[in-house]
Amino acid sequence: MYVDIQLNAAVLGACSQAVRQAARIAAETVKTDLIAAQTVPFDTGRLQGSLQVDQFQNGDEVHTLLASDTPYARRLYYHPEFDFQTVNNRNAGALWYAPYVPGGAKEAFVEEAFQDCLKKVLPK
Repeated sequence: MYVDIQLNAAVLGACSQAVRQAARIAAETVKTDLIAAQTVPFDTGRLQGSLQVDQFQNGDEVHTLLASDTPYARRLYYHPEFDFQTVNNRNAGALWYAPYVPGGAKEAFVEEAFQDCLKKVLPK
């Protein structure tokens, strides 16, 4: 039996670009959901306003992340013992990404957002 497989480099490149674009859009969707959940500590709004999507390549891998560039974000994130005000964000507290990681209440949210975005941006 003989099988001849021919790959279209242009289509593969378009698919690769679509995956990157879908990952970026999905991260923006998570950011929107995170802000709507009102879990990020909010005093002046600088921390929540600094949340941004970043994408970089490391070898063959492309990483997409949602991060803050404020110097105190890490300190607030990892210290649930702090007394967070809830005037501006009623659910403010530490570990605001926890619902989106495996085992969290919204663990399927990221994957579903990525799948939905990928369906929209993949070449037909």
